[in-house]
Amino acid sequence: MQTTWSSSDFSSIKLLGIFEDISNTSESDEISIHSRAMFKAAIFLSHEYNMTIDGQFIGWQIIQTSGNVMDCFSSTCLAVSTGNIVGIVGPELSREVLVIAPFANRIGIPVISYAATDPELADRKTYPAFYRTVPSDDTAALSIAQLFITFNWTSCIIIYQNDAFGSGAFKAITQTFNRYNLNVSQSIIFDIATLEIQGNLQTYLTSCSSRIVILWAQPTYITLILQSALDFDVLGPLFTWMLSSSVSLNSFNQNFHEKLIGMLTIQPTLDVSGKLINRTLLNAAYQIWQQHEPGSFPGSTNVSDYALFAFDSTWSLIQSLQQLCSTNANNVSSCISIVNSSFCFNSRFMNSNSFFKGIINTTFLGVSGPIQFSANVTNRINGSYYVAQSVQYSSNTIDYVSVLEWSDDTSWIDVQQSNTIVWPGNSLVPPNGFARLANVNIRIGVIESIPFTTISNVIDQYGQNKTTLVGYVPDLINLLQNRMGFISQVILAPPNQTYAGLVNAVANGVYDIVVGDVTITAARSEIVKFSNSIFDNSLCLIVRKNQMSNVDLIAYLGPFSTNLWIIVLATSFFAGLFMRLLEHSENQELQHRSFISSSAMSWWYSVGTIMGYGADFRVATAAGRLLTVGLYILSLVLVASYTANLASDLTLAKSPNIISGIDDIKKGKIPYNRIGIVVGTAMKDYYVREISEDRSSSLQGLTAMHASSHTVIAFSCAPGKTALDETQNGRNSIFTGSLLEHIATPNIRIEDIFMNVAREVHSQSGGFQRPFRSTDLTEKVYLVTHDVSARTVRQTSSFDRQQEVQDIMQIRGYSEATGLYSKYQDTSNKRINLKQFYTGMVKMRLIR
Repeated sequence: MQTTWSSSDFSSIKLLGIFEDISNTSESDEISIHSRAMFKAAIFLSHEYNMTIDGQFIGWQIIQTSGNVMDCFSSTCLAVSTGNIVGIVGPELSREVLVIAPFANRIGIPVISYAATDPELADRKTYPAFYRTVPSDDTAALSIAQLFITFNWTSCIIIYQNDAFGSGAFKAITQTFNRYNLNVSQSIIFDIATLEIQGNLQTYLTSCSSRIVILWAQPTYITLILQSALDFDVLGPLFTWMLSSSVSLNSFNQNFHEKLIGMLTIQPTLDVSGKLINRTLLNAAYQIWQQHEPGSFPGSTNVSDYALFAFDSTWSLIQSLQQLCSTNANNVSSCISIVNSSFCFNSRFMNSNSFFKGIINTTFLGVSGPIQFSANVTNRINGSYYVAQSVQYSSNTIDYVSVLEWSDDTSWIDVQQSNTIVWPGNSLVPPNGFARLANVNIRIGVIESIPFTTISNVIDQYGQNKTTLVGYVPDLINLLQNRMGFISQVILAPPNQTYAGLVNAVANGVYDIVVGDVTITAARSEIVKFSNSIFDNSLCLIVRKNQMSNVDLIAYLGPFSTNLWIIVLATSFFAGLFMRLLEHSENQELQHRSFISSSAMSWWYSVGTIMGYGADFRVATAAGRLLTVGLYILSLVLVASYTANLASDLTLAKSPNIISGIDDIKKGKIPYNRIGIVVGTAMKDYYVREISEDRSSSLQGLTAMHASSHTVIAFSCAPGKTALDETQNGRNSIFTGSLLEHIATPNIRIEDIFMNVAREVHSQSGGFQRPFRSTDLTEKVYLVTHDVSARTVRQTSSFDRQQEVQDIMQIRGYSEATGLYSKYQDTSNKRINLKQFYTGMVKMRLIR
């Protein structure tokens, strides 16, 4: 390319520009060529404005890098050792800045980058000599998060290159997404050394639920990654890609342009309506560019934004140098004092502290907006703008169309009403960000659970007996299939499958999803993802119903005690005799009757009055009436008491269940060993978390015992604690199962056996249960040695293992084993049957 830039040898004060080698690719060429031209234009413009330093115009020197950090450092070191370099513009790449910035701080010259966006470079204490005019990726991450909120996206996949630029952006996006409750579902690394994705791109994308892909890489690598995505068919319309930089679309086969529709680019911009920029400087720089390098000038509307950042970086150094020398005008010595050395690390800019402060204090309106640097961070203050461009058809080809713009003062707004966002598939409807299931085969696991899923046998049209699934879950699957268009493969779980097993089956890839009455718990949510609950259920307790007692023919006598009944009868008898004595001479009903008859009539009168029924005659004397009043009062007391006691007895006979709810279990109204829990369900986790832990403080647990001579005592839990009774194989607890597993191990001391058991039980119980043992052995004891180690050990079932333990104990000749808590013992043969041995204590006295 023909240029007329004059030589820079005229000056001993130079600025060093570091730019990427233009021989790489066309995408890098644009940024490098434009930035390099604007770097020179800024220096030449300072000449036109007669801006001198110690009476000299500022010169320039340029080095080109290929992305190799050591090559960049080597070229910079050579430039510093051979010329009076007072400042550096660049580098473009963040990984190069990580080396150049500390080196520049050592020799006392500033570095102002126009394209390095790694957030880690923002630390002023770590990089005191570094500044940048381009916004940091922290700001880009904020704009992306707000874009996700605008379109109700919740998750994404990030592809990034494995250097400071890519990893820094990935970290910034992840941290920002966490603050906004957004999720990074998958991260994929592009290796810049091998120029390949680490892994299978198609597998990564298709196996993830998110369909929003953020690609953060240099333009050179973006083209390679997009071509790979086209080859795997993971672009539009199924995926929405978001690029960190625009690339040339002409490099892709025109037949694939349809799949590129809907891609978005999020990149810094200066072309924002209402943005305040120094157009005088900008027009003057463009004129100088056209004058000295007309072949590379693309037109004022097509200049790379990074080139404008490069101009302001250069102009900041020029302004700061002038300010440094203006404050040193009264000093006889030169304001530019440089110690040169053939060894670049020994070079020094003597006024570095004043120079650095001058850069921070320098403010001006640049071609990219207001320029001002912070004393606390290396970023510029304000002036950050981003534009979102959509790839869409334009004049029979595809091109980038600016659709949204963002600033640090406002969120995303439309660029123009006429610029509509076109999404993948040439759609005007924003995607929801999740995978589409149309024509996708899905393995759906279900479990028989009435009324959700029920197995039904029906006769089909051919007269064959056919098993079908009916219920709420099959109906829901059919509804979802009709609406979403996926192809379902419904798999009925085996009858012995537990709900916990269903969750593990999804995690292990046996099923793609499970539809059923599966309870959502914190532990399960760590290994699988749950949908929103579509059916709310409650915890149910099943208790034994109280059986009705046999009918008692004399139960009506229960409200009163026997003594009370005797007193009532005696009272009625003597009241009858007293009534006969009072009424016999005056009452006509009693005068003509015999003693027995009149006495019976009087007793009947007293009984009827007490019962409230009345009698066949009326009293005639005042004394008889007074006695009647007493009987009435007695009747009121007895009837009221009898009724109350009878109602109480009937209520107790129909008393409620043993417990009324979970609180009764927590209070210990029933023993813990009388509580049954279905294995493999959420109820087990609930019991251990909510009930067992609450009761553990009040349960006494096992009492410690001390071993006597030649004795080993092994407890399933620590003294004062309780053990888990739950079974893992349908037969034994975790303590017994572990004991059966280790007790037959050859050449292991018995103490080591119980040590291994304790470690395994503690691990399997999640730290809840720690076995305890007490021993008093005076020599090493082995249950199994080499002479039986050659036996075939069968572990196909717990029964086989138990039988083997019995056989081994017989072979070794231990003739006594006492205190083994087991339901069965064969004392005649001294063989110990370990069936149904759940928890408790093992005590073995070993006698040869």
